[in-house]
Amino acid sequence: MSIVKVSHPTKKIQTRIRIPGSKSESNRALIINALSGNQLKLQNLSTARDTQHLVSLLMSNDNTIDVLDAGTSMRFLTAYYAATNQAKIITGTGRMKERPIAPLVNALNSLGFNIRYVEQGGFAPLEIVPIDINKITNETSIAGNISSQFITALLLIAPFLPKGLKLNFTTELTSKPYIDMTLNMLKQLGVGYQWEGNSITIQNSKIAAQTYSVSGDWSSASYWYTVAFLADEADIFIEGLKNDWSQGDQVVADWVKRFGVTTEYSNEGARLKKVKTEYPTMMKLNFSDNPDLAQTFAVLFASAGIVANFTGIDSLKLKETDRVAALKSELEKMNMHFDFSDMYEFYQLKGKLQLPTSPIQTYNDHRMALSFAPLGLLGAIEIENPEVVNKSYPEFWGDLKAAGFEVKFD
Repeated sequence: MSIVKVSHPTKKIQTRIRIPGSKSESNRALIINALSGNQLKLQNLSTARDTQHLVSLLMSNDNTIDVLDAGTSMRFLTAYYAATNQAKIITGTGRMKERPIAPLVNALNSLGFNIRYVEQGGFAPLEIVPIDINKITNETSIAGNISSQFITALLLIAPFLPKGLKLNFTTELTSKPYIDMTLNMLKQLGVGYQWEGNSITIQNSKIAAQTYSVSGDWSSASYWYTVAFLADEADIFIEGLKNDWSQGDQVVADWVKRFGVTTEYSNEGARLKKVKTEYPTMMKLNFSDNPDLAQTFAVLFASAGIVANFTGIDSLKLKETDRVAALKSELEKMNMHFDFSDMYEFYQLKGKLQLPTSPIQTYNDHRMALSFAPLGLLGAIEIENPEVVNKSYPEFWGDLKAAGFEVKFD
């Protein structure tokens, strides 16, 4: 088992790094481009393994497509192969076969597509069976309080369906920033939409733009906010990070402001600085719209001994691993308690952090490694399976070295 040991000798950081392109934007752009006949010139695509693997899958003529552990690719490609009428089997890792996909399959089949379960009902692998595309209807319904990837998968194919699509939500919408990102991207590319009440309507359209430049990834940037918070001094310039709110995770900049980390924007990116401040000792945060930030803030709050109440993180149980269980297990190694209250439906984090004497387990989840690594500013910390960061941020360990961290691999 490989292990990385992370520490920082001075706790003073001055660095300039280039953040990867947004994985969320990149994956959406790749699907749109493929649906439009590859007419777009895509700039600053993410170097993340998931994105690069999606590039190869979209170029593949194989009958069986293996998305590995990429949930986004599983959802987006299911809709893509259906809309392009390709006969495919889509599969993934054992964990991927445990992640539900029935809401998307039901919505697609209700439109007239033919998607079948190869093994267990409601889960991958899936078989896409070609149909008469001209018989596809233009209206379907889906719950709004499920993974935004299901909804985005439908919105991405909507302009390319013969009659467009009217998508009705049967429940209140959560993870709205990710839906806004999808719609804003379509709008930038010349595709209009109408959002009235609980319905989004997109007409059959053609892509008008010729290029699309992916912005820096705010999810990856979030770990540098923890770095800035834990450092004694911090001046971190992140190239390519935009102040355009196209990504919901940009909220990290506002949330961390109260902990003494400021953000200054320029045409080239964003500068993070640490300023002296008194921060709160108790916080309540709802991650319904920003689930990828939950691990970042769990570690940040644990490092400061802040009593925290988290809500809106139940979707984390269905990610690469059960992220709630993973956080609970690893935080308990550091004398932190992360408990669930059935009565109030929130997770409470409290305790006084002690650096662990055994390596942090990642559970094959990139965000576990990325979230815990900044604790190296408090002392030497070991993290297993360091290559897991390749899923979203391959340059991470190199960027830490550039910031003065000691990063040693065993």
